[in-house]
Amino acid sequence: MARWTGDWLSTLAGGGADAAQEAQRWPGERLGLPERGPRSVAGTGRRFLGLLADLVLASLLTALYFRPDYADPAVMQQYNLWALVTWAVLTVVPVSLFGFTPGMTVVGVRVARLDGATMVGLWRAAVRCVLTFLIIPAAVRNADNRGWHDRATGTVVVLLR
Repeated sequence: MARWTGDWLSTLAGGGADAAQEAQRWPGERLGLPERGPRSVAGTGRRFLGLLADLVLASLLTALYFRPDYADPAVMQQYNLWALVTWAVLTVVPVSLFGFTPGMTVVGVRVARLDGATMVGLWRAAVRCVLTFLIIPAAVRNADNRGWHDRATGTVVVLLR
């Protein structure tokens, strides 16, 4: 069952053999990442600020083409839909090609593959985007500060500087 639910459920049940594996001194130690500095696991605060910056940027870009009208629910629904599409494009395309979004660049984090490949790739970026949109998969984290969206795609968010 631990394989299906991830490694977070086994630690709640008392650990067992997996408890020794989970005892690490810093997030990313068992992945071979440093404790501090570049290539160390990014904290939740930076990740959230990067997401927030991307959402604001998507909203501002959408406002260039669609004027939000708070009095008309139909117009706001269309505006929100296009803002979501803009956010998805701002997330999937740069992450698949470069490993970071504009918001991630501002806060100094990037997405890296665990297998060492340089590009994240389109399918990984798309799956990460969809699971981030669903919120819960991105919010539930393990000891390495990796959400379900990172574990499903074999990625980790690391510091740039």
